[in-house]
Amino acid sequence: MLVAEAELCDLDALDQTLTEGLGPLTEARDIRAFTVATLGDVLRQGNATLQAAFAKAPRDARSYVRAQTWLTDVVVTAALQVAQLNLHKNGTPTKGQRMAVMAVGGYGRAEMAPQSDVDLLFLTPHKVTGWAESVIESTLYILWDLKLKIGHSTRTVEDCLRLGREDYTIRTALLETRYLTGNAVLARGLTSRLWKDLFANTQSDFVEAKLAERSERHRKQGGQRYMLEPNVKEGKGGLRDLQTLYWIAKYIHGVQKAAELVGLGFFTEAEYRNFRDAETFLWAVRCHLHHLNGRAVDTLSFDMQPDVAERMGYTDHGGRRAVEHFMQAYFRHATHVGELTRIFLTALEARHVKRAPDLLRLLRRRRKVKPGYRVDLNRINLEDPQTFLADPLNLLRIFEEALRTGLLIHPDAMRLIAANLHRIDADLRETPEAKRIFMDLMLKHGNPERALRRMNELGVLGAFIPEFESIVAMMQFNVYHHYTVDEHIIQCISTLAQIERKELIEELPLSSKILDAGINRKVLFVALLLHDIGKGWPEDHSILGAQIARRVAPRLGLTAEESETVEWLVRHHLLMSDVAQKRDIGDPRTIRDFAKAVKTRKRLDLLTVLTVCDIRGVGPGTWNNWKAMLLRQLHAGTADALEGGAEALNRSHRENEAKRALRDALADWPRAELRAETARHYGPYWQGLMTETHVVFANLLRGISDSEIRIDLHLDDARDATRACFALADHPGIFSRLSGALALVGANIVDARTYTSKDGYATAEFWIQDADGRPYEAARQPRLRKMIERTFAGEVVATQALKDRDKVKKRERGFRVPTKIVFDNDGSDIYTIIEVDTRDRPGLLYDLTRTLAANNVYIASAVIATYGVQVVDSFYVKDMFGLKLHTKSRQEALEKKLHAAIEAGVQRAELA
Repeated sequence: MLVAEAELCDLDALDQTLTEGLGPLTEARDIRAFTVATLGDVLRQGNATLQAAFAKAPRDARSYVRAQTWLTDVVVTAALQVAQLNLHKNGTPTKGQRMAVMAVGGYGRAEMAPQSDVDLLFLTPHKVTGWAESVIESTLYILWDLKLKIGHSTRTVEDCLRLGREDYTIRTALLETRYLTGNAVLARGLTSRLWKDLFANTQSDFVEAKLAERSERHRKQGGQRYMLEPNVKEGKGGLRDLQTLYWIAKYIHGVQKAAELVGLGFFTEAEYRNFRDAETFLWAVRCHLHHLNGRAVDTLSFDMQPDVAERMGYTDHGGRRAVEHFMQAYFRHATHVGELTRIFLTALEARHVKRAPDLLRLLRRRRKVKPGYRVDLNRINLEDPQTFLADPLNLLRIFEEALRTGLLIHPDAMRLIAANLHRIDADLRETPEAKRIFMDLMLKHGNPERALRRMNELGVLGAFIPEFESIVAMMQFNVYHHYTVDEHIIQCISTLAQIERKELIEELPLSSKILDAGINRKVLFVALLLHDIGKGWPEDHSILGAQIARRVAPRLGLTAEESETVEWLVRHHLLMSDVAQKRDIGDPRTIRDFAKAVKTRKRLDLLTVLTVCDIRGVGPGTWNNWKAMLLRQLHAGTADALEGGAEALNRSHRENEAKRALRDALADWPRAELRAETARHYGPYWQGLMTETHVVFANLLRGISDSEIRIDLHLDDARDATRACFALADHPGIFSRLSGALALVGANIVDARTYTSKDGYATAEFWIQDADGRPYEAARQPRLRKMIERTFAGEVVATQALKDRDKVKKRERGFRVPTKIVFDNDGSDIYTIIEVDTRDRPGLLYDLTRTLAANNVYIASAVIATYGVQVVDSFYVKDMFGLKLHTKSRQEALEKKLHAAIEAGVQRAELA
């Protein structure tokens, strides 16, 4: 145990205290109060001692849970003793009044976390007597008064057998009964009857029920081992998976400890060590979670992860935070749990315990495998392990054979592979056949993710590409990424394979079209495989990744030209996403600079598909129609620039085309009004908006008075956003006021631009979404209109009104998002671009735009890109004279004021 029993509780002293204290008491209420006070002191002191010892040995969870169980045993036994000897004295209980108290479930296993339930079975020989009922009731009241979470049942042996037949949850709990106190003969009788009358000859049923229960549990928890907020108890790769293996082994073979699985041939010694290490680690995490929360919390949420990492002794180093090292260890243990589960279940199937559909098996046509392999239980196994190992290339060939046949790899073969990774050395990596096999796994079988995921889990991927090893199970501590780095890469490759299989034509028409037209698949697959390989170091991962790609690509058999393209794609894999989401792609300069960077249509097409796969691979819900539209627009504009040259981006050409399109769209307008409308606006208005938006503004401005605010809302499902157009007399700080009003009605701005007409009217186009990233509903327009009118009338001051809304969620407080502000005078011909990269919150955009307005900075447009809790707001601005912000002193002064506005907002959010 973590602490000696005597340090947790002096049993003789406790017995003396109870005897002396209870002796003179006669009233039941006084007896119970004294007992609760005494046992409460035992629990408080014992738990404090345990917690202090655990802080010194924060990973010794096995000793901790045993000690916690012992302390609980002491309290439960003492409570029952008081109920029997002091509250309900019965000197000579009859045969029918015999009773045994047994621990069941996790308590029965002697595995108690700090806030675990105390599950008790009060066992009686026959129907419970009045005396026994009184004893049980008094015992429970004492335990409830101690604030213990009690699960209890009162049953006879026959009740246990009957209910165990009906309910597998009850049967599992009965599998783990442990005698606590009372009539030992009765307890032994239950155990004997359970094994003889309930468990015997029902192994197949029990196994099937437990595996079905496991599948359903995984489904409810998200079905992924790499969920970034995993449930330590119920999630895939969690404690319950290990317990399921133990339950099955105990039910079939009567094992008392998991170590016995080695002797039974289920695990090797090394595999059992992995079992033990994973179980100890997961229990440590669970116990720390309970201590930190003061209640039974088993989800390792983002806000808990840094604290658990600190308690378990992880530190910041190597350019990564302690929490990221901790979570990488967590996911590696979860992977081991998955491997052990596979090995165990296959061994079960081989012993005919797990039920197999015999008829289907007879009807299934046996797949032919190449010489050297055989099919065992519908899985590829090896005819002769020694012959297999004689040629190290077989460590790769088996994955190709698995893809070719569609069969899974047998755990015995997996064991052999995992134990011989050292044979995948530098010489093997350089052989043409090894390169061919690996590239064929990605390019020739249509489902490369299956092979890559299995290779990764067994360590083969990291052995064949040693640079990949460091990102295995690497977690990125942010809300944006849903997967570990290695799983993200495999998800990206899976998306590319889906596009190739023509499964995403409707969702991804541009990428599908690019692949149909012909593209260098080898370059694209290798670039995706390597695009994030530089993560986890202090350096920029794109630059470091490109350096790694320069070494790895030729090693995989790519030509010098292909390797150069892969290196370029890895170096610039974020470029297209950044330009599309952080820059105004309606500005010709943006397109021109991006076209200069990509240089050729071939690179543009490759980068487009890579970018789409990268964003989709981040996780569910990250890809949406808004991002799709931005990328399509950027691709189309850049393709035109690459093919049509400067003329395609000429400002006056675009302005004339826009005016012509408006005249065509408003053919029914009087010519005089049409002339007035086309003469009313400056050049940027014509270059920055679509024709349909020009039509909307023409109608909004038609006959408008200085006191009116006209609004048009258009829900655009194709973009997953709502276009909100506003026309009103120009005011100072219009952008800021609109931003504040939109924030107050729960609208998130993803893109915005304002223009002032020659006759003094402001036209503002905002693209907005709701809090879930869906289009802002038109039904909410009346509230939006009212809020804008009240804001411009001064009835609502957004600074005050946003106080209650500007909160940081508790689970997101652990994320560090340093603020960076950059001034860019080269990215636009007309404007200075101010890029603010900081932590997101509802009132941020309002705070920034208000600060800019207060400093006489005119905002022409804003582009907002959100990445979980991080946001990048890019503003296209001029000073009050219509010039760029060139002077360094002006930039520094403005940067200081923006920092102050952000900090004030953060403090406001923390107080909210």
